[in-house]
Amino acid sequence: MGEFKRSHWVKDLQDRDVVEAPFLVRDKVTAMARNGKPYLTLKLMDKTGEVEGRVWDRVDEFSARFDKNDFLQVRGKASVYLNKMQLVVQDMIRLDESAVDLGDFLPVSDIAPERLQERLRQHVASIKNRHLRGLMDAFLADAEFLKRYSSAPAAKSMHHVYLGGLLEHSLAIADLVDDVSVRYPFLDRDLLLVGALLHDVGKTDELTYARSFDYSDEGKLIGHIVIGVEMVEERVRTLPDFPRSLVVHIKHLLLSHHGQYDFGSPKRPKTLEAIALNFLDDLDSKMNGIRSLMAKEEHVEGPWTGYQRMYDRYFFKGGIIPDEEGTAETVETPKKTSTSAPVRRENADGDNKPRRKDSSERGFGFSLGEQLKGKSLDLFSVDDEEK
Repeated sequence: MGEFKRSHWVKDLQDRDVVEAPFLVRDKVTAMARNGKPYLTLKLMDKTGEVEGRVWDRVDEFSARFDKNDFLQVRGKASVYLNKMQLVVQDMIRLDESAVDLGDFLPVSDIAPERLQERLRQHVASIKNRHLRGLMDAFLADAEFLKRYSSAPAAKSMHHVYLGGLLEHSLAIADLVDDVSVRYPFLDRDLLLVGALLHDVGKTDELTYARSFDYSDEGKLIGHIVIGVEMVEERVRTLPDFPRSLVVHIKHLLLSHHGQYDFGSPKRPKTLEAIALNFLDDLDSKMNGIRSLMAKEEHVEGPWTGYQRMYDRYFFKGGIIPDEEGTAETVETPKKTSTSAPVRRENADGDNKPRRKDSSERGFGFSLGEQLKGKSLDLFSVDDEEK
């Protein structure tokens, strides 16, 4: 094999392509086949996406050459299996980090960091409440925080899984806040906007993203919700006369934005702003995640994705839809280079399943009927967990 050659990017892989290209190894798992022979399952990534790699032969020899987070020059053949692209690895060599450009291996937001920060400052400048504006100014004055906030992905494997994804996601919710505040003028727009910008702020420390996307020790032990609450409290203490009741409402937004205990929320939404934030966060996460899933299956013929276990359904990704008069209208497939498969709420244990109920029973889980199913509708009763 040559030292460095790229025949394909992940997004360009087609069935039966002969591939020779460098990849970052995001994951490495050794397993045993039914015939008793070992094999390797790899997650290989570049800036355009991720593909599963399989090593069937010379497993022990190849496995000894590299570890997770190493760079590999890989030669193999692309193959579609169960509607998903795989790369059957035939040969590999480990590449020294000095021989590669890290920017070729981590997916990046389509929006430039400077533009994201400009939009962030515009939203902060629109806040009329002087206490909330002071809190956001305190965050923006921290250059190291701003750098991490502009660089972090929004998740490890669900939605906005690319550098800059966290800020892009937070700004998308902030834009939605402006929309719904017009429709529902009784909402505290400034409070909800701050909740949108800070709801996932703890992910700047929960995730690691210098080489590949993973959880930090702090992320695994504490999680982004608690980390975010601590970050808010730390900055509030520097602001004189910040109303304690306002701090409580901000913290409630962060603590409840996942919506349900099953999805990792220490508290369920109990204010109008918290309810709105929960739904807006869920909406933007799913729109990005499912579009990414569709883009990942662009190579699959037909208008439908493969079966998605986490959602217990197929998704229509584009094609011909007849209108009312029988003529045809073409619906284009969304094109997003991030190829992370969306799942529900991700947690720092690496477990993407709901905490109590099986994921296949939940579907999207964002209808009010589903959330109230099995619950008492007596508004004046008190559960032990709510005391």
